[in-house]
Order: sequence, then C-alpha cells, then structure tokens
Amino acid sequence: MNDSRILDIVSSPADLKLLDDEELSILAQEIREEIVTATSQTGGHVASSLGAVEIILAAHAVLDCPHDKLVFDVGHQAYAHKLVTGRLDEFRTLRTYGGLSGFPKPGESPYDVHPSGHASDSLSVALGLAKARDLTGDDQRVVAIIGDAALSGGMAFEALNHIGQAQTPLVVILNDNEMSISRNVGALMKHLGYMRASTQYRQTRDSLQEALESSGAVGNALANFGRNVKESMKQFIIPRSMIFEQLGILCTAPIDGHDIKALRETLAAVLETDGPVLMHVVTRKGAGYEPAVRNPEKFHGIAPFDIATGEVKKKPCSAPSYTSVFGRALVEEARRDERIVAITAAMKDGTGLSPFAEEFPDRFVDAGIAEEHAVGMASGLAIGGRKPVVAIYSTFLQRAIDQMAINNALADLDVVFAIDRAGVVGEDGPTHHGMYDLVYTRMVPNMRVLAPSDEAELVHALHTALALGGPFAIRYPRGAAEGVPLPEQPRVLEEGKARVMREGDDAAILAFGRMVPRALGAAELLAERGIEARVVDMRWAKPLDAHEIARAAQTKLLVTVEGGVIEGGVGEGVLGELARQGLSAPALTLGIPDRFVPQGKSDDLLCDLGLDAEGIAASVERRLASSNPF
Repeated sequence: MNDSRILDIVSSPADLKLLDDEELSILAQEIREEIVTATSQTGGHVASSLGAVEIILAAHAVLDCPHDKLVFDVGHQAYAHKLVTGRLDEFRTLRTYGGLSGFPKPGESPYDVHPSGHASDSLSVALGLAKARDLTGDDQRVVAIIGDAALSGGMAFEALNHIGQAQTPLVVILNDNEMSISRNVGALMKHLGYMRASTQYRQTRDSLQEALESSGAVGNALANFGRNVKESMKQFIIPRSMIFEQLGILCTAPIDGHDIKALRETLAAVLETDGPVLMHVVTRKGAGYEPAVRNPEKFHGIAPFDIATGEVKKKPCSAPSYTSVFGRALVEEARRDERIVAITAAMKDGTGLSPFAEEFPDRFVDAGIAEEHAVGMASGLAIGGRKPVVAIYSTFLQRAIDQMAINNALADLDVVFAIDRAGVVGEDGPTHHGMYDLVYTRMVPNMRVLAPSDEAELVHALHTALALGGPFAIRYPRGAAEGVPLPEQPRVLEEGKARVMREGDDAAILAFGRMVPRALGAAELLAERGIEARVVDMRWAKPLDAHEIARAAQTKLLVTVEGGVIEGGVGEGVLGELARQGLSAPALTLGIPDRFVPQGKSDDLLCDLGLDAEGIAASVERRLASSNPF
C-alpha cells in the first residue's frame, strides 16, 4: 500500500474536516482507485459507488457522524462511506465470507445507520430518525441519500408526502444519474431530466426579483409584484420542477455531483433550513473508471474483473445460468402464444428478459423499482386477456405479497411469477438471499408452486404454468444450472406429482429444487456407509405429492430438504400432510435455520448450513443413529 495516500491517514469522517477542497478531490480519486482494485477481486456494485464518492465525502465533511445520521438507500453506493469510516484495512474482504458486507450494516460500524439493501426505504427511515430527534429535543442533523430510480418507488413517494406534511428539518440528497440497474423509466425520470436541462431558471428568476427589490423608484408595490412574478416564472419556465415544492419540500437547482466545493457549500446551507430540503445532485455512474462509465449496467453488480479491460474473469463452466434458460424458454413460449407479456421491476438483464424485450418490445414492461405496482399491473393484464409472466428476484418479490394474494390469487388469474435468485444468492448477503418465497407463495390460496431441480425441469415448469393457467410461482436459483440437456419440446407436468430419482428403504429424502442434486450426492455418501436412501424430486411445493409422502413414512426416517427457511417452510408442509393422512414417522426437516445468513460464496454458505451433500448425509446418519437403540 502506498504510504503517501491521503486515504491511508483517514481513520474517521472527522479527518475530512481537516482537508480542503483540493485535497478532498485527490482523496476522491484515491477512493475510486481503491474501489476498483478491491472489486476487481471480489466483485461488487462498482458503477453506483464510483458515482457517489464526492457526495459521500462532502456529507461526511459537513456532518458530525455518527451523532448526525447519514442514511443510505439500497446502500450499493456506500463503498466510499466504508472507506472513510475506519474500514480501509478490511475493505478488500468486501462481500466475502466473514468479511465486510457489501451494504451498510449496523453491527459492522456505528456509522451504518440501518441495514439497507432494498430500494426506496431511506426516506421513511430518515423521517423516523428526524421525528425521534424532535421528540427527544436532540440536535441531530439527518441526511438521506437516494438515487433517482429509488425515488420512483412507491414507498419513497409515500415518505415524500409525509415529509412535506411534517415540515421537520431533513435533507434528502437526490443522486440523479439517470440509471437504476437497467435504464430508468417513468414520468418522474422525465421530470428530473427536464430539471437537469433547465439549470438556469432559478438564476433568471432570482436575478429578476433582486433587480425589482433594489429599484428605489418602484417601492414596495413592485417588489411585491416581483415576488408574484418569481412564482409565475416557476410555473411558466419550468412548471414540472415544482413537484417537490408543491409537496412542501424546498428543492435546489441541479448541482454537479462531482464538484466537492459546490456540494459542501450547498449542503452546509440547506442544513440551516428549518424545514425539509431536497438537494438535487447530478452524477455520472462509474465516474473515474472508463469501463464502468461506458457500461454502467454491467458494472452495477459485477463479478471479479480485469482492471485494464473491465472484462469479467470468467470461470470455466459448460452449463448455462438458470436465468438465461428461463429467458430463452419464455421467448419460445411467446412465439407460440401472443398473449404472453413479460414484466419486470428494473431488472431486464438480471432476470434474463433482454432477449424477450428485443423480440417483443410491445409485450415487455419494465415497471421500474416498483414491485407492488408491477404485480398489481399484472392482474390488470390478466383480466384483460393477457398472460403476464412477472420475473422478479425472490427478495424483492416479497415486497408485493399483498398484491400477489389479493390482486391476483383471489381472482384466480392467469399470472406466472418467475422467482429468480431463490435460496442463498452469495456475496450480496442477508438483504438479498431468497429465503422466504416458499413460505409466502405456499400460504396464498389458489397459488401453485413449482421448484424445478435443473434447467430442463425449469423449461417444463414454465410451460406447465402457462398451459394450466391460474396463479403460479416458479422458483429457481442464481448461477449456473446443472448441465443437463434441454428438452426439444417442453411438456406439461402432472400436477402435484413428484418423481423418484433413487430407491432406498432406510430413509426417504424429499428434496425441493436446487436441493435435489445435493440430496442425490448425500445418498451416494450414505450408501458408502451402508445406508440406502430413496431420493424424491418433489417438483411441486404446492400441491404436495401425498402419495410419495405416505411412502416416505414407511421408511426409518423421512427427511425434507429445502433451500428456504424451515420455519413455515415446505418441510413443515410435508409434516402437515402426514398429519392430515393420520400418519406418523420419524422426521427430519433440513433447510435454513431461524437466523439471517451472511454474505459469502453460495457453496460455502450451503456447507455452513449443512445443505451440501456431506451436510445432508451427516444429518441423516446422526438422526438414524440416535433413533437406533442398538
């Protein structure tokens, strides 16, 4: 490490107050170099964090954290924050097992206010902090940093409305970079674009007002008239910029988000305001690293990459990803059925829908970061005779449980929920693991749930859901599939029917989705130890195969293995089915225990959870041994 860097002597935000604007600009470049170097080894959210460096430095230079509160939305832009809050030495462990989280994490640092990871929640948290301050009579200053895409989310709109009503001092820094993960969509984005294009309107308006008020000949009457003109010019020159001020929130003119001096001066000024202020800051995603500037979507969340070229360091893998298999299968289905419409929430590339959008642009909808709206809109499309397929990550779809149940399932509509990133997802950690979808989909009446165990099963599952109709959920994991051949023609799976993958009389392992290959591996290990285990690919998490559950009860041990939480999960559903049949059997439910799972490589996490082949085999062997009196 180069001892001459300013970054090396910054141990806390207090040190930033000793630096002038030029030194802070040098520090910004050093931070960018450190971010690029570290993420080239660990992967991470590069473009967002590079774009927000000056905002974070200016905020910490003005605020007195952790007494004052700096609240991040999503948190994927907070790498500079980690570097200036005493975590430089650990920074190159970012997103690794046992290392630093890729998002703010209160248990990691007193400077991290809340465990962010999902979009559009920062303004609600910030207003809560401001109200708590008011109730205790404290003097904390509260600043929230939110991206323009996250600002379009429904929760952010709800918070803006309340902030305008509450009129308590609070600063919202709008990081406007015209990007979310995919290109931003929606009327608010057009509104912000108009504001960016009209940066002179306030200068013109205020100059006219000052001229009128300084004229001795016109007196107070013209001065009052001038104030009216000032307000009229708002409406005439830039009427659409008034959305925030009409909510009761003072809004600054757009500021260059890479100008440290302007950011510091503006933030210091607006913090003196006795009400809420929105500070509109325009930045460039990926700033300081050309590959990220050229391709900010790729560098939103990227695997380890080569710094010189920006190309991902690809691991040899012959199998396609589950996401890409889903995307291609949906295109094939759409060619056969013109009623199919694809919907996503700012995740066109992440959910594999780019090929669909290119071939069927009129049948593709990106709803922006608004999962509730996306799922609600799907119900309208279904009522209108279309067959919507909603592709959203498991962790984000849980934000729309009410819309799944009431808008879609209650009316028994033909809607398919393609739940990507089900189970542990790896380096993004606890805010992104898809741990809960087996619970929140199975609990909804009329919903049927498929958990394909490989890519061929995924193709069949999608075809089945579209063919049978009604509300369907299909869950599949992140990453490479199993490498099995894809079917030439998909087929409709028999509802509620599992498939036996291996016979055995000592134990029966009922496995769901991604756990099936691992259960097969466990059976091989058990066979070496003299234990013969039947392995069943359950396929359906709802309805369950009652016949296979009854058969499993005839062995010495019934085992369920799922890639979701045990509490309320499908394993407990199997035990419930046993009870309904009046059966009893020694049983073992394996899955994610009642705790949050940290970040790390998915295989390492599954091993830690006892959900790899060795862990499953060991659990089965221990349980059989404990129930054997001899």
